[in-house]
Amino acid sequence: MELPNLPPASHRMSPQLPLTAQTLQDSHYRQMVATVTDYAIFFIDLNGLVISWNAGAQKLVGYEADEVLGRHITAFYPPELIEKGWPEQELRVARAAGRIEDEGWRVRKDGTRFWANIVITRLDGEDGAPIGFSKITRDLSERRRQEELLRHSEERFRLLVEGVHDYAIFMLDPGGYVISWNRGAQQNKGYEASEIIGKHFSVFYPPDLMARGWPAEELRRALRDGRFEDEGWRVRKDGTRFWASVVITALHDATGVHRGFAKVTRDLTERRRVRALEDEGRRITHFLAMLGHELRNPLAPISNAVALLEREAEPSKVLRVSREIIARQLQQLTRLVDDLLDVGRITSGKIHLELQPVLLRDVLHHALETVQPLSDQKGHVVEVFPGDADVWVMGDTARLLQILSNLLHNAVKFTPMGGHISARILTVGPNAEVLVKDDGPGIAPGQLNTIFDLFVQGEQDSGRSLGGLGLGLSLVQQLVSLHGGSVSAFSTGRPGEGAEFLLQIPVVAAPRLLAGQSMDKDEATQTVLVVDDNHDSADTLSMILESLGYQTVVAYGGAEALEAVKTRAFAAVLLDIGMPDFSGLQVADEVRRTLGKPPAMIAVSGYGQDSDRSSSQKAGFMAHLAKPVDVEVLDQLLQQVLHGKPGRKPAGPRLA
Repeated sequence: MELPNLPPASHRMSPQLPLTAQTLQDSHYRQMVATVTDYAIFFIDLNGLVISWNAGAQKLVGYEADEVLGRHITAFYPPELIEKGWPEQELRVARAAGRIEDEGWRVRKDGTRFWANIVITRLDGEDGAPIGFSKITRDLSERRRQEELLRHSEERFRLLVEGVHDYAIFMLDPGGYVISWNRGAQQNKGYEASEIIGKHFSVFYPPDLMARGWPAEELRRALRDGRFEDEGWRVRKDGTRFWASVVITALHDATGVHRGFAKVTRDLTERRRVRALEDEGRRITHFLAMLGHELRNPLAPISNAVALLEREAEPSKVLRVSREIIARQLQQLTRLVDDLLDVGRITSGKIHLELQPVLLRDVLHHALETVQPLSDQKGHVVEVFPGDADVWVMGDTARLLQILSNLLHNAVKFTPMGGHISARILTVGPNAEVLVKDDGPGIAPGQLNTIFDLFVQGEQDSGRSLGGLGLGLSLVQQLVSLHGGSVSAFSTGRPGEGAEFLLQIPVVAAPRLLAGQSMDKDEATQTVLVVDDNHDSADTLSMILESLGYQTVVAYGGAEALEAVKTRAFAAVLLDIGMPDFSGLQVADEVRRTLGKPPAMIAVSGYGQDSDRSSSQKAGFMAHLAKPVDVEVLDQLLQQVLHGKPGRKPAGPRLA
């Protein structure tokens, strides 16, 4: 039996007789199916091919009739069900059992999914043999979403009330009497449920708050505003006090009738203690910073005295040995004072980083040079693995050197005579990693969480005898954090297995000066960029420089200057300060920020006040020349830049 398509609405005939059970015809049923829009109702042949399509199917699944007739029902199923053979399985079950009902994800024409209720019914011919199937599909996505929301809400509430131990969560009736009690409340306040349910919640308040009527005031405010939050002392069953964070929420039923309150209490005693310790710690670091400044004053004359002793032509042995001892100890004392000052600067937020692209390999090599004398003295074997590729980070060169020097100094300090130290640079994802490893006594597992705290040193017997205040690693962590990175320590704590410190800092692209440079090196070292928005001024200055033997490039504005330094290398830039697009100060800042090795910059301006020269100096200019430029002074400056010739000291400009 072939099941024809349903006729379009325009071809349907109105019934000639009043519609009754006796007058119903097949056309009426066909019209009913065709006009239903809330359900997809269609027929399928025994092979699973669609042979009819109603308005509800078009609305629900998105296909027009001519797009879907003759297609297999797998077009409506997601890939995971097709892979399982679920469409065919549904037809097999319906054919065998006569009917199958299912709920699950189905797919529309545009690829979106919806949660469907499906009923497939076997259709039999007059001889009882199956001739096809009817399929009714309904979109239950919204119902499922609401059910999921309700289920998740109930699950969250259950977990909140039953599973939370850190919070006391309980309910009060409108009068403030306890009517429920969770495990967190029992743990927090010490009462069993049988001891507290039915009692007024004011038993949790100290006498001074009770005398003020504070419990009743909390409920009044919660009822007025819907919610009340407070922090203060509360009392446990045993009479001890704890510092509590309290949230009280007024509860109403669906009709708006007030049914009681929900109360959530958390013990913040430890957090309050930590805050107090942090405040005390800040006061200590401020004191140390002041101490460092005061110690700097006597260090200066001591250093000068050592310098005077070193000028003695024929010092005695005692004088020479004493001088060397004082010099070494002075260096150590200066380093400790510098650490104290840095702690104060970081704590007070006064430390300033001069960020620019930095080649990490160069910093590591310089850091190794600072610890090499002590390392050689102890006979260490130091291995360096700088990596195959250049790794650049955005950082302050001096502070990065301080970070790596402290990590290496720490390794050298605790590694015994003849030990091994390694430093390795890697790139892992978005981060540059520096690993410093030694084979010393290591760090006890209990200290790994505190090794970066102030004044913390190892528990080894030699820890204190080796000197130091326990500031180095704390400074490392704080300076690394200012660079947007992190530092971690790893150790088994077993002697000979040492410790490993992992430094992670975000990598940046190589500076454009290095990435796009194509100029001959000798040519680059002789080329000067002249920047001025006044064409006559720029051109004539360029001509003067070329008459003196320099190669020049001219840019008539700040934007043009920035574009020039991206693609070419210059020994120096003569930069006008007052330009309409970008000021000379802005250009200088961008050049220093983006180039690994920026050229020497000389300000050329119509403004020559002390304040103008000071602004240029702060922006990184080596000199500030007032217009009209003294050619002799300019020549001497360029000779100094290009060839390192000091020349005579110019009288006009002030060198930075």
